Amino acid sequence: MSEGQMPYQVHADAFAAGDDLVVIVSGGDKPHVGAVAVGIPRPSLENPQAVSATVSVFAMVGHKEDELARRLALMLTAALQRNTVVTVGIHVDNISPEGIRSIEQSCSSLSARLIEELKPYKTL
Repeated sequence: MSEGQMPYQVHADAFAAGDDLVVIVSGGDKPHVGAVAVGIPRPSLENPQAVSATVSVFAMVGHKEDELARRLALMLTAALQRNTVVTVGIHVDNISPEGIRSIEQSCSSLSARLIEELKPYKTL
């Protein structure tokens, strides 16, 4: 699935790995692997009845997708209550601050769409 318009279009593919989820988010002029986040569901520290997530992130040297990967993994892991790996690699030459905001919004929209599509399924 995709969101946004080129050159700020972002694409997400989701794959089952048993009960776990692998999501690849790419876009811009030069898709790549810029950061990888791993989310593990756990009880919320504020409300033990709610589910949150612990997320660890590895960013490739010189890449700035780590916060996007962290946010996406946190949202997907907590909502879907399954271990989740998210890779993000989006590159647009000479991107403006508005372009960055557009990509961030597209990533949030993609995450919401993935949650909506995958939440009804106990196993993928």
